[in-house]
Amino acid sequence: MRTALLISASIASLSLMACSQKTEDHTAAAADQAGAAASSAAQDTANNANTAAANTAAATDKAADNTSDAVGAAERKTDAAADAAAKTH
Repeated sequence: MRTALLISASIASLSLMACSQKTEDHTAAAADQAGAAASSAAQDTANNANTAAANTAAATDKAADNTSDAVGAAERKTDAAADAAAKTH
């Protein structure tokens, strides 16, 4: 009976050790996956920020071009109005 009890205790101890190793393996795998996900998210964020900066720069350039065109049109209209006023006098 004593031998059976020692054998049972040894088997239980070995089972706990195997379970503990599986838990450690799963924990390590989960940590690796979490690290990979965080790295991927950081890379995606950097890429999105770069894309947003490029889009903002393009929009700013377009706005500057539109402003320049509007100023040119206003100058032409002012000149035309001045010419018309000069012709009526």
